[in-house]
Amino acid sequence: MRVLLLYPEFPDTFWSFKHALRFIRKHASFPPLGLLTIAAMLPDDWDLRLVDLNVQRLREDDLRWADMAMVSAMVAQRESTVDVIDRCAKAGLTIVAGGPLFLGEYESFDRVDHFVLDEGECTLPRFLEDWAAGTAQRVYRADGYADLTQTPLPRWELADLTKYSDMCIQFSRGCPFDCEFCSITAMFGHRPRVKSTPQIVAELDSLHALGWHGSVFFVDDNFIGNKRVLKQEVLPALIEWRQGKKGFGFHTEVSVNLADDPELLQMIVDAGFEKVFVGIETPDDASLAECNKRQNEGRDLIETVRTLQQAGLEVQGGFIVGFDADTPSIFERQIQFIQRSGIVAAMVGLLQAPHGTRLYDRLQREGRLLDEFSGNNTDNTMNFEPQMDVDLLHEGYRRILTTIYAPKAYYQRVRTFLSAYEPPASVRHVLSREHIKAFLRSTIELGIKGKERFEYWKLIAWAAVRRPRVFSQAVTLAIYGFHFRRICERYAAGPSGA
Repeated sequence: MRVLLLYPEFPDTFWSFKHALRFIRKHASFPPLGLLTIAAMLPDDWDLRLVDLNVQRLREDDLRWADMAMVSAMVAQRESTVDVIDRCAKAGLTIVAGGPLFLGEYESFDRVDHFVLDEGECTLPRFLEDWAAGTAQRVYRADGYADLTQTPLPRWELADLTKYSDMCIQFSRGCPFDCEFCSITAMFGHRPRVKSTPQIVAELDSLHALGWHGSVFFVDDNFIGNKRVLKQEVLPALIEWRQGKKGFGFHTEVSVNLADDPELLQMIVDAGFEKVFVGIETPDDASLAECNKRQNEGRDLIETVRTLQQAGLEVQGGFIVGFDADTPSIFERQIQFIQRSGIVAAMVGLLQAPHGTRLYDRLQREGRLLDEFSGNNTDNTMNFEPQMDVDLLHEGYRRILTTIYAPKAYYQRVRTFLSAYEPPASVRHVLSREHIKAFLRSTIELGIKGKERFEYWKLIAWAAVRRPRVFSQAVTLAIYGFHFRRICERYAAGPSGA
């Protein structure tokens, strides 16, 4: 059996970092971890070929070679997925599909032969058994959650690692919190399930053996969901594993209560974590209560962010407008919070209601649902009727974006962060030839051609003289700003520009 493992293309979004990646000559941020893990579960005598459309084209030769296509997709990949499935169907391939895109709308993909849904560890073995017996069903659903200690090592060798800026591994699934708009708990539950520490070390060893020395993203939606295992097993093992190795900086996603645990915070920094994404959502307590973001309520969120930054972490933040409790003052409040916090990468989106969430169910009962969720909450679209006037909401959203990503405000935020940040000894950046080239390219694109050139050179001079230890971060964040502004300019034009 010859199988194409197909990963559709993502649109150009805040998260794609497409315009920043070209400075380091990379095509995408991460390889498709889910597909590479699925590949490790397929029969040994099957021939596999990975085609990640984010780094390469799907060629007619690939389609002629294959007997079966396995497609995995997130909701944001819908447009590319439709095209991929169409091409595979025309080529006469058996099409097997899985991933978040298909969970809530698999009925609309009538050209797919088999859907292997939910966690692959639960449903893929059943499909493979039925396939071998000639009795494969159209839809496979799980009746429980996967035991992650049985998840195999990803088949990294199927991917061209040189095309990616980062690698990714997964420690846990599930989150103990219950935010109304979040689809993670709907898919993975509230009890964080974890891999064993030897599994994590083995995955890192496999990347190291392939010559990887760059960043690694722990893709967990809340890395600190199981603090006990982290403190007692995983983080001590990571600290030991990194001894004597170059590079291997880590980043992940955490909840704000990391700032409440000084021991855990220090261990995370000592283990080599450099960046964390935190769901701030909103500075408005009424909106936090509305969406059941209890871990964020009743605290000084600016001070929380500052605690993480001063410990040696760059904080990236998610922000949302469009809650029922939001008033017209929320737009200026979001701007002021973002600027004061020094959160450079501030992902501001309009509230969306993904299928399967409690928010989706509530809005459905209230008769307020409109279109399907686009999968990208920063594309200036909504899939429900908000309480606030729609035009006012869109205008306020555009004002946030155009304000915080204007060169002066953006570069001021970079300086605010770097003034509070002190890189810990655990951060060991490997200065490669590509990084030097990226800096030189930035001097041309940003320092000569760019409309931000005055702010760029002011930052470079400030970092070189006042904060030389963070000079590389200053350059990196300047390049990120180039990407964010390109995306912001398109989104700010309105839904038609997205």
